[in-house]
Amino acid sequence: MKKDPYRSQRGCFKSQAVVPGAEKWAAATARRDALYQRDEDIRTPFGRDYTRILHSSAYRRLKYKTQVFFRPRNDHVSTRIDHVHYVASIGRLIADFLGLNGELTEAIAIGHDLGHTPFGHDGEAALSAIVRRDGLAPAFWHAANGLRFVDDFELLSGPDGRQYNLDLTYAVRDGIVGHSGPVNAPLFPRETAIDLKQFTRPGQFNPFTWEGCIIKIADNISYLGRDIDDAVLLGLMKPEDRRVYAEVVDRYARAAGVSSIDVNNANVIHLMVTDLCLNSTPERGMGFSEPARTAIGEVTRLNRELIYFNDRLKAYKDYGRQVIETIYAALCRYAEEPGRRDYFREQFPSLTVGFEKWLIDYMEGFHDEKRADTVACHWVYTYQKGEAGAAEMKRAAVDYISGMTDRFIELLYREQVVFKSQRTPYVSL
Repeated sequence: MKKDPYRSQRGCFKSQAVVPGAEKWAAATARRDALYQRDEDIRTPFGRDYTRILHSSAYRRLKYKTQVFFRPRNDHVSTRIDHVHYVASIGRLIADFLGLNGELTEAIAIGHDLGHTPFGHDGEAALSAIVRRDGLAPAFWHAANGLRFVDDFELLSGPDGRQYNLDLTYAVRDGIVGHSGPVNAPLFPRETAIDLKQFTRPGQFNPFTWEGCIIKIADNISYLGRDIDDAVLLGLMKPEDRRVYAEVVDRYARAAGVSSIDVNNANVIHLMVTDLCLNSTPERGMGFSEPARTAIGEVTRLNRELIYFNDRLKAYKDYGRQVIETIYAALCRYAEEPGRRDYFREQFPSLTVGFEKWLIDYMEGFHDEKRADTVACHWVYTYQKGEAGAAEMKRAAVDYISGMTDRFIELLYREQVVFKSQRTPYVSL
């Protein structure tokens, strides 16, 4: 029988898994509100989270959200939902090998990017700039926005037919808000279950569980090689650029005792996952060997230089920012001129109907009578007059935009542009 070269590492985190009886089990499975329970439900708490995310609207919208390349003509280029499944696949592989809870890992994985905006990280930057410029709270970045969506905005039908918040477990919510930020050294989960509102910037705290640490690392593994393959499909990668990548990967492969390999997504994932699994223990933390960390740093630098900041993508970045700014300005005008709302409904029906539904569902005091029979979620905003009310409306506009797909916000933008082209004096967008 062939000897297993990884035998000493298989299951080495089993004693740390978040499973019934584990030290962190009670805190990890706690929910903010009491979630209805069916007597015949056969799912675990994390299995239930997985299906609640899977059936949420935010999850379905990921298929029409940018990963790196906006609205690619090639159907094989990754969208945000593809990336989420790459992370889930990589995360489950690592969790199963190390002996951690694969179900929890997958639940975090499919929810980790629910807070991404239209136009990817460029849309995130645009909304973050708006929040800072207009003095809105809280600060905006996609992981924190993901937590807001699973806590406040995503709704599912309950047994009585009304819409309820997702009410996910603490461990999954923590993994979502804690997944962003750099991974420069071996990760260790933090000991305490803090109030997740204490996160005020990406990477401020490590995740609460080892399973959350896996997703933070798997997120980085998943896009390194995939973005290279996508750039090749779109013709952004020159032969000389590929050679530079090949030198980096070959240098690492030789250090790891692997023969020379081609630079592609499958090989990069294989090298990184294997390295992580062989170099991680509860005592040393979860991380890569020094040669692997060096290679990851070099590939990341090359991706930024040759892909993410490629001159050919600049027009798309500018376009995405213009679209978001235009829709935000229109929503602010709707909020600031309550006496003209019939006008807005007539001229901008797509924009107005959706935003009014958002306000009815989440803003206390904004047509509450239309809500009680259909929605049972908690309030997010309060309708009021004056500067405080204006700030609430602006924050609601940011949140509403952040959940849109690329193609939906483009539809709203075309509605604005067509109206502007009619040269009606009232419009100044």
